[in-house]
Amino acid sequence: MIDKTYQPSDVEPRISQAWENALAFKAGRPDRADAKPYCIVIPPPNVTGSLHMGHALNNTLQDILCRFERMRGRDVLWQVGTDHAGIATQMVVERQLMERQQPDRRTMGREKFLERVWEWKAASGGTIINQLKRLGASCDWSRERFTMDEGLSKAVLKVFVELYRQGLIYKDKRLVNWDPKLLTAISDLEVQQVEVKGHLWHLKYPVEGIPGEFIVVATTRPETMLGDTAVAVHPENEKLKHLIGRNAILPLVGRRIPIIGDDYADPEKGTGAVKITPAHDFNDFEVGKRHGLQMVNILDVEGKLALKDNEDFLSGLEKSADLDATLAMHGMDRFAARKQIVARMEEKGLLDTIEPNTHTVPHGDRSGVVIEPFLTDQWYVDAKTLAKEAIAAVRDGRTVFVPKNWEKTYYDWMENIQPWCISRQLWWGHQIPAWYGADGRVYVAETQDEAVAEALGYDVANGNITEKEAEAIAQDPGRRAAYLTRDEDVLDTWFSSALWPFSTLGWPEETPELKRYYPTDVLVTGFDIIFFWVARMMMMGLHFMEKIPFHTVYIHALVRDEKGAKMSKSKGNVMDPLDLIDRYGADALRFTLAAMAAQGRDIKLSTQRVEGYRNFATKLWNAARFAEMNGCVSVPDFTPRNAKQVLNRWIAHETAKAARDVTAALEAYRFNEAAGAAYRFVWNIYCDWYLELVKPVLTGPDGEAKTETRATVAWARDEIVKLLHPFMPFITEELWWVTGPVPVEPERMTGSEAELARKGDERPDMLALTAWPSYDGLDDPAAEAEIGWVVDLVTSVRSLRSELNIPPATMMPLVLVSVSEQTQARAGRWLDFVKRLARISELVFTQTPPEGAVQLLVRGEVAALPLKGVIDLNAERTRLQKELAKAESDIQRVDQKLGNPKFVANAAEEVVEGEKEKREEAEARRTKILEALERLKGAA
Repeated sequence: MIDKTYQPSDVEPRISQAWENALAFKAGRPDRADAKPYCIVIPPPNVTGSLHMGHALNNTLQDILCRFERMRGRDVLWQVGTDHAGIATQMVVERQLMERQQPDRRTMGREKFLERVWEWKAASGGTIINQLKRLGASCDWSRERFTMDEGLSKAVLKVFVELYRQGLIYKDKRLVNWDPKLLTAISDLEVQQVEVKGHLWHLKYPVEGIPGEFIVVATTRPETMLGDTAVAVHPENEKLKHLIGRNAILPLVGRRIPIIGDDYADPEKGTGAVKITPAHDFNDFEVGKRHGLQMVNILDVEGKLALKDNEDFLSGLEKSADLDATLAMHGMDRFAARKQIVARMEEKGLLDTIEPNTHTVPHGDRSGVVIEPFLTDQWYVDAKTLAKEAIAAVRDGRTVFVPKNWEKTYYDWMENIQPWCISRQLWWGHQIPAWYGADGRVYVAETQDEAVAEALGYDVANGNITEKEAEAIAQDPGRRAAYLTRDEDVLDTWFSSALWPFSTLGWPEETPELKRYYPTDVLVTGFDIIFFWVARMMMMGLHFMEKIPFHTVYIHALVRDEKGAKMSKSKGNVMDPLDLIDRYGADALRFTLAAMAAQGRDIKLSTQRVEGYRNFATKLWNAARFAEMNGCVSVPDFTPRNAKQVLNRWIAHETAKAARDVTAALEAYRFNEAAGAAYRFVWNIYCDWYLELVKPVLTGPDGEAKTETRATVAWARDEIVKLLHPFMPFITEELWWVTGPVPVEPERMTGSEAELARKGDERPDMLALTAWPSYDGLDDPAAEAEIGWVVDLVTSVRSLRSELNIPPATMMPLVLVSVSEQTQARAGRWLDFVKRLARISELVFTQTPPEGAVQLLVRGEVAALPLKGVIDLNAERTRLQKELAKAESDIQRVDQKLGNPKFVANAAEEVVEGEKEKREEAEARRTKILEALERLKGAA
């Protein structure tokens, strides 16, 4: 017997274990050998991670697709795995060492430290995988991969070496985002722009050869002036263009720097002149390349001034007291240097003005310190070359974005792509397979032995060593190991992630899985990593596999708080999905996310929403209990196609329609529409109408009608759990087993698949492997016209009663005006239902509507409710007029706010969106009130 109440905390772990024991999600099942494959690769979460709401949304949507296609008979592989998360993991382990007062990584040395990281990974690295299982993710857990496992590491080495040999990987000195605390380059995604209240300092640079004339530049980072190598002026700047071609003298240093003409300098912005520091600003770096300027790096890796013995800084300078004072600042922290430089400029009368200035400053998302644009040698991928085919693949439709507007973002990034910096100054990660000889020559190979062999061959060919010496070195492991020095840097985490769609399937080996599941089908991800991950997978997949990695990229929106604000720990508005699962169950959270996942629209999540869908689960559970208590048991091979009762033919018709609607919506990645169609069918059609209308049959005498109705109630319930399974897998799988022809005891659900199906009269398969609903011959327009009329009539009367505040206890007559004979007959058949459900005292047929009646249009015919003596029409009009005035006032107030450019520009995004929603709500109220007032006119 079904338990009285549904307890997710009891059911979910048991069902999850049952799926795992039965290998329900394993790809390549023998029974699917001839099935069409379907593959999704999971965006690999960080191995350090814990499930957050973004993960919950992303993986819920992927799981819906995988369960849907699995039920449609596809051979589904949802490839799971985790990312080694270079910086995050290294920080976690270093923090652990510090907390335990153990030696730090540099004291331990690289080899011992990496052993410690692997120990941490073995002990704690599976946390997020277990959390994904709690969410109900139906991944093939037997194929879990890790971006640093043996196979993926082999793929990374092969890709690096091949790209290097093709000239697509190279080493270069360029600007990077440098973290002075972590001492590594970081990607743009790891940089947070933080708004700070700072200053804009206007500095006066003397113009050479014109005594008393200065060119004024403005900067928020005065310390970088020490690395200035030019001042830029727009060629059409009337006030300053006469200085182009002259030199300025850099204060405190004495360097002669050219005044150049460049469009980068905006005549309308600041002073019209821009100091150019190519080694410390990304825009200046490009200006410097255009004009062949010197690159002067004045900082060390810790963000301290590095001036002594700095050849680039000292080049061409003459000794002076100012220069000596500047060199004395060597080793000073950048922010302390800022204060001293400003003070010295002011002392010399070279500080023109200081303005308060609110601007954004880049900070490291892990370290929290200010990031420096830093000139350094790094490894790069020629992304521009690789991007060409990746751009073409989207343009010609081989890969499409959903929603399509994200293609523009993809093109904007790809068509303006810069070299991809792939080296990181960390220890945890894929160490770059490059070795250096004593002369600095680099050898790139998959193994050290290959690199040494290449180096020995080169040295012999160039007369550096003899063949005999080379042979001796090759045969001596110690000498061979010491012959070359390996690059200490590791690869950017995104490098290994870019190979994810094919490396996880066994590449570079030609595995059966690679042949069967590549290209994959759809990628589900967030907009923030279109460039960092999606684009790079496109580039690598097309280059190495010569095929797109996926045909569809579905971009989901953000999950925000209920007011539309972005979730953040600092705001205290973060919602923990695991907490919500504990409180309401995974199914309720999943259905909430799916129901709100409209394309291109952020989700505003509240606990009330999740609680509401927990009530939906309860409604489903109670409907199953109602069916059980009324003897409604699944009948093998039953089909409602031959049903005689119009109610049963109607629910079969509606079931087929719901299945078509859900299927079409999922095929179009309209998750909210799919969830909405399923919800309306279950709550409104099945529970509120069908079960209500069949009660008299179920409680009446035995006979053919009762037998047929019992079988149909159970059939529709079974179809419902199939339709809902992709969204709410736990409760539906539980109901599938406890409502079968022979219910399965809960304790047996943790057995194997074979044990579950050991009795012939039980369910033949787990619900997760049962066929998706597909019906022929169930459409019945006549049944829909019959029952649909009853539903629409009762709904219209109920809505009107609610609008006009007519108490439920007040019984009223209902008049059908000039209706057809068919409708008259229909009304007679369903009179008792209409009277009971619509609170009607009697049903009357007339040719004209009675005086003082409100008219309703029901399927093209008129029904009227006489209101005289029921309500005070004048009082009701007055009430509605007041409500109308309030709605219009609310609309006007919002319009005034949204019409104020300052409000729209300065208010937080969520505040503006909130006002727009208030207007929509007020407009909806206004429309409804106007309709009610219009109806009352007919009752005059």
